[in-house]
Amino acid sequence: MANYRTRLRNIGCPELSINAMKKKRGTTSQGPNQVKKPRKAEVNYYPVYPAGETKESLEDERQALLLEVKKKNQQQIKTKMERTFAYRRQEIIQDMPFITEFQSRWPALFSESEVNAEFTRITTISLLSTFMSQLDHYSDQLMKVFRKKGGTAGRKISLIMAAMDKDPTIETQRECVLKALCVYLNENPESFIKDYLDVDPDARRGMEDMDVGIYVIRHEGAEPADAPEDVGVIIEGVKVLQDLRDVANGCAVLLSLIYSLNLS
Repeated sequence: MANYRTRLRNIGCPELSINAMKKKRGTTSQGPNQVKKPRKAEVNYYPVYPAGETKESLEDERQALLLEVKKKNQQQIKTKMERTFAYRRQEIIQDMPFITEFQSRWPALFSESEVNAEFTRITTISLLSTFMSQLDHYSDQLMKVFRKKGGTAGRKISLIMAAMDKDPTIETQRECVLKALCVYLNENPESFIKDYLDVDPDARRGMEDMDVGIYVIRHEGAEPADAPEDVGVIIEGVKVLQDLRDVANGCAVLLSLIYSLNLS
């Protein structure tokens, strides 16, 4: 490739310019070895503004978007979110705002439909259908692998998978497979998926202590087949999404947020 990337940087390709040393001199937030680069499958990592648009014109669009959110005009919200994608994406990558600040500037992003749409803009992949179909496709093979696991991890996996005997629904199967996969990879699923009862007074405090994870609120005395009261995503101790129906859907949405917010 010789000096191809250098030439692109010199003509202003933003995805390369952001990693230029000139950008990092005189700043304390970024060191020369902290290279910003796309994740796997990120097609639109650092897009340029649409033709004829400037930072000022797109800021006006963002202000108009805030009004449409109050009106709950879904069609206009979808159109303006698409139009301001490059402006929003550059803000995320360059400024790295805290979640509370970004949530106040872009409240329209924090809905299940818009998070999934943002993932598609970044990767050109439909998240929910791809995630669920691949999870279901590999579930049988994963369960065969889990059964061969011995020791303490094997016992933990057996306890997790026992829930499928009481409730054989696809939602429970997906949840069990995801939790068992955490154990198989020597991780603690309870640090990632937090279960609370609706009468638990410490639930709020526990959520505030989470950096990134999924919370599940269940009704006291609920049967295994009963749907959770609420499933949501927490980032930096802030509840960013709720009413996600089940754990597998929560995991898919969290994956989308990791891409959409460029989380470490």
